Amino acid sequence: MAGVTDVVFRQLCKELGADVMVTEFVSAEGIMQRDEYTRKYTEFTDEQRPIGIQLFGADGARMGEAAKKIIEWKRPDFIDINFGCPVNKVVSKNGGSSLLKDCPTLASVAAGVVKALDGSVPVTAKIRIGWDQESINAPEVCHILEDCGMQAIAIHGRTRAQSYSGLANWEVIDACAQQVKIPVIGNGDIHSGADIALRKKTTAVSGIMIGRAAMQNPWIFREAKHYLATGEAMQATSVEDRWKLILRHCSLTVLSARYPSERHAIMSMRGRLMAYCKGFAGAREIRQLLCKVESIAQVEDIAAHCLATLAQHQEESLTIS
Repeated sequence: MAGVTDVVFRQLCKELGADVMVTEFVSAEGIMQRDEYTRKYTEFTDEQRPIGIQLFGADGARMGEAAKKIIEWKRPDFIDINFGCPVNKVVSKNGGSSLLKDCPTLASVAAGVVKALDGSVPVTAKIRIGWDQESINAPEVCHILEDCGMQAIAIHGRTRAQSYSGLANWEVIDACAQQVKIPVIGNGDIHSGADIALRKKTTAVSGIMIGRAAMQNPWIFREAKHYLATGEAMQATSVEDRWKLILRHCSLTVLSARYPSERHAIMSMRGRLMAYCKGFAGAREIRQLLCKVESIAQVEDIAAHCLATLAQHQEESLTIS
């Protein structure tokens, strides 16, 4: 979720019902070098608690020192270690899911962070079920992480080789949850409250993590809680309300001062804006416009045109009927 779960997006998700959140992952080496660009990834507000800052790296001692520096800057509620990222530029540096192939180093990293923090905050981990289909080793990895002092483990139900293709394997997630004493949080193919209810009913997980589904539908947290409480799906968020949140997201990003200008801020959001409009009538044409925006005013114009077109279609439909 790098480039997605920044401080602004987390604020919106929290307002919509997210319980616990994790920052974008942060390079331990970047932290050690006191790189200001890296430090921005550790930003959060007290309203977003409980929140964890996620680290990646392959040197247990350096990871531990980086975690201590983070605690000195801002005391998160926990430190999370990323052993799941499938992206080549992370894997090539022996980070993320590459450590699923190297359990001794994985154990060294986990133990190094736990030792450095000495119980000041909990340490958790995020993994995948294995490197590829021939080397699914999540149960073994979970035992190692539990022995190293992890307080919880989140498991994405795909291998690194799968990336985000195919289906998440919840049988492996369930097996892990049944074999360790610490909480296991399941992740993968969660798109609705019904999906969450199914996994809570059919597996031993202690919680569910929502990732990519929130990119286009941050309302999923509110919708999921409603379903779990009532057994009924909420009425879908209207297009009007979706555009209101999109425009607010734009405004908050510009005001966040993370970018040198409004133009830079809005350009950084192009991918996010295109994800938001999935499922809209005329989404292809809307995406073609959004991929070129440079100002809030341009996004407002696209929203106004979209809503006017929708209203016209609804009026025509009423006339015909």
